[in-house]
Amino acid sequence: MFDTMTLTKIVGGFCGMFLVFLLGGWVAETVYHGGEGGHGDDHHQAYTIDTGEDDGHGEEVAEEVLDFATVFAAADAGKGEGLFRACRACHKLDDGANGTGPHLYAVVGRSVGSVDGFNYSGNLVKVADTWGLDELNGFLEDPKGYAPGTKMAYKGMDDIEDRANLIAYLESIGG
Repeated sequence: MFDTMTLTKIVGGFCGMFLVFLLGGWVAETVYHGGEGGHGDDHHQAYTIDTGEDDGHGEEVAEEVLDFATVFAAADAGKGEGLFRACRACHKLDDGANGTGPHLYAVVGRSVGSVDGFNYSGNLVKVADTWGLDELNGFLEDPKGYAPGTKMAYKGMDDIEDRANLIAYLESIGG
């Protein structure tokens, strides 16, 4: 009933199945870990859960909190000009030329809600008196969080350096 050819086919089938499982595991590992393989010193933990216990390293790592004034001092208006493309859909830089949003000519230092002929929304006129650096930074980071009820549909700009560059560019327009 079992001859040599049948036994060879059965053993070959098991070896082929084992090879498929090994290759499948290798592919899954590569996809899951992005080619790192989890080996070597380059492998970093994605996050750490603080349990309140000392981890035995004896070193405290201080988090660097970025101060906007410090970041703004090193801002590049040229980079901010490129970032203005997202604003260009609704805002114009020409004095008095409103779009969907008010014009941004000389906006840095201008009184909030002061553009003639533009109907401001929500609490925008209640959040600040003038568009200073900190006010623009807060508004650009999260418009709806900074001024609830605003009609501005922009979701915000997460990177503090991008916000500083954009504000530096806006400061150079009509300033």
